[in-house]
Amino acid sequence: MASDTVTTLPELKRRRALGFSRLSRQILLANLTGLLVIVVGVLVLDEMRQGLIDARIANLRAQGELIAGVLEETATVGAPTPKMDEARARVVMNSLFLSDAAARVQLFDGRGNMITDSNILRDQVRVGPLAPVHAPQGFRSKLSKWLSDTSAFMARVNPIGQNRHLPNRTRAEEVNTALLGETVAGERIDENGERVVSVSVPVQHVVAVLGVVTIESNDVDEIVAAEREALIPFVVVAILVTLVSSLTLTFLIARPIRSLALAADRIRRGGVRRFSIPDLSSRRDEIGDLSESLESMTNALYDRLDAIESFAADVSHEIKNPLTSIRSAVETLPLAKNEQARKKLLDILNSDVSRLDRLVSDISASSRLDSDLARARAEPIDLPLFLKDIVSVYETMKTVKPVTVRFQATNSAPSILFGAEEPIARVLRNLIDNAITFSPAKGHITVRLSGMAREGDELARIEVEDEGPGIPDDNMETIFQRFYTDRPKGQRFGTHSGLGLAIVRQIIAAHKGSIRAENIKNEEGKVQGARFIVLLPLGLGQ
Repeated sequence: MASDTVTTLPELKRRRALGFSRLSRQILLANLTGLLVIVVGVLVLDEMRQGLIDARIANLRAQGELIAGVLEETATVGAPTPKMDEARARVVMNSLFLSDAAARVQLFDGRGNMITDSNILRDQVRVGPLAPVHAPQGFRSKLSKWLSDTSAFMARVNPIGQNRHLPNRTRAEEVNTALLGETVAGERIDENGERVVSVSVPVQHVVAVLGVVTIESNDVDEIVAAEREALIPFVVVAILVTLVSSLTLTFLIARPIRSLALAADRIRRGGVRRFSIPDLSSRRDEIGDLSESLESMTNALYDRLDAIESFAADVSHEIKNPLTSIRSAVETLPLAKNEQARKKLLDILNSDVSRLDRLVSDISASSRLDSDLARARAEPIDLPLFLKDIVSVYETMKTVKPVTVRFQATNSAPSILFGAEEPIARVLRNLIDNAITFSPAKGHITVRLSGMAREGDELARIEVEDEGPGIPDDNMETIFQRFYTDRPKGQRFGTHSGLGLAIVRQIIAAHKGSIRAENIKNEEGKVQGARFIVLLPLGLGQ
């Protein structure tokens, strides 16, 4: 018994999690990682910058309130009129120890005139060593300078930058505001265009404002520069992550797709030569699936080319036989000596022409079968009624032999099959016609429908049985080949084209089914007929 003929296609396995394939997750994570590094760095540094400035303001305010409190106790008098002793205030300011050398402290009287300045009291100039004229700069220094220059440029051109929101007030305006009894603290742009952090604290005696202590620091730029330097590791990491991401995408996606495209072009230009698609099936993502699909498509294309070449050779061979016979008869016809010989040659010509016409029709139908199957739509078929209607046609029509065709349905017979109705009807007609050909006169042909399950799939099992001589064991598979004919005894040569069963297998394979042939034997092992078994999946077209 021949094995079932089943057309199988490679199934593409895609591993998915939360709706994303592995390759999609890799691309998403690779790009988000670089962005996440930048975002985290910006958020952390921005918070640190603001925290440093707030701490600086709090520190200056504490110093200013301390100095204002000392001056209030030691350098102000309240009788008969509240006033500040400026000489005493200078002495007190000179004796105060300021731990913050970067801060500048100034004292103003009640009219806004400056009494003393810490820079004058200290009488010192802070100097530092000059850098060498041609000192080599490392990568970190160059990157820091580039960040500083870029930040300065962005600060100038950015319409919503922080500098644009800082008040552009003078020290005198800040002192006048503090003389009203209100402490002024915050960032501002001074008259020199520099960003400073300043605090102005009023010096009061009871409720009278006698002066103002102003403490300011212009080391904000140093704080920002330190922030930029702290940003360098984040920038370097972000650049490296971006480069790795780009290289990953290049090696994982761009290059494999490029190699597949080049292979496809090679196949297109190769003509009859066979080329293989690069094997990327070990990858468990879309690229691996694409490689398997292209390889399957290429193999199917080559198989189709081979089939076309083989079919053309078979057609040429089959057509040459009747053409040779016709040519021989035509050449012999003028030499016929009597009417009987002439009639015999004419019969040969008619027979060969009929055979040639049948061959051309069957060949045309076979060549169009693939395109017809591709355009056919799978529809629900009432299978018992469908088979019963086909059998009823043979019950009413006159066949070449007086045979009986009957239909049987078992209890397990399925009711609905999804498939192309016209091709499946052709399968049944070809099988019944083949059974009629080999059945004896007054024989019986049985079409039986039942159901079965195989590997979890529900199948329709259709059997066509005859009472003929059976099939030689060596020809169980050969009978499905194109142009194979096995004539019953006494039947004239050329009655069949040999394409009927080949078309049947082609249609069944297109429906992902199988067909096989076997002999029916009695208890003694004697052949009593042939049986063709067709298995079709019920839900193929759903």
